[in-house]
Amino acid sequence: MKTDIIPQKKIIVKEMITDLKSDWQRKNLKVVFTNGCFDIIHRGHVEYLYQASRLGDIFFIGLNSDDSVKRLKGENRPVQDQDSRSIILASFQYVDYVCIFYEDTPYEMIKTVQPDVLVKGSDYKPEEIVGYDIVKAYKGEVVTIDFIQGYSSSSIINKLYGSPL
Repeated sequence: MKTDIIPQKKIIVKEMITDLKSDWQRKNLKVVFTNGCFDIIHRGHVEYLYQASRLGDIFFIGLNSDDSVKRLKGENRPVQDQDSRSIILASFQYVDYVCIFYEDTPYEMIKTVQPDVLVKGSDYKPEEIVGYDIVKAYKGEVVTIDFIQGYSSSSIINKLYGSPL
């Protein structure tokens, strides 16, 4: 049976988080948060995001803005603009919310969301993950998920162009 979940309705602005958080707390829902650029969605992203979504009831993605990606990845990135990246992420049935952040890190967003579970790839040590201190302060959980080797936006770009952008 198909469900009519409109991806655009899953894309929120930061001003909506406080009201949503009150609802999640009232319903005693476990919130999982991850973040990233998600420039070119690939198998590694899909499997990582699915695994992360299984760790709670609400799956929230903080998405780097275009300017933030440029600062982190270089002048020729992102390949896809933030609106395209957000709609792609929101189209996954297991993603509940996508919110763009404009800073270099999602630290302020994590402070606002106060997720029960903070998730990043296993290329990070838990204590190096942005927001670790926030989540640990209220006894939340910080989880790392292994990547699937050979899948990254950078490797796809290198295959397409023969060199990094």
